[in-house]
Amino acid sequence: MTRAFLNWGDFFAMGGYAFYVWLAVALTFIPLLLLLAHTRVQRRAILNAVRRQHAREKRIQAAQHAEGTE
Repeated sequence: MTRAFLNWGDFFAMGGYAFYVWLAVALTFIPLLLLLAHTRVQRRAILNAVRRQHAREKRIQAAQHAEGTE
């Protein structure tokens, strides 16, 4: 088995196509990382909204129960 690149400099140069190769890599991984970050932020926001809604429903139930016992 032969090595495709003799050293790290050759690897990063990509046989003269480094600009296109690394641009393609960046244009693949940057959106994926942004999507991951956006998903985590949205998940946190949804879970907080669900917690607030649940707490609100408990407060309404408690108020209705207190109103019925008076």
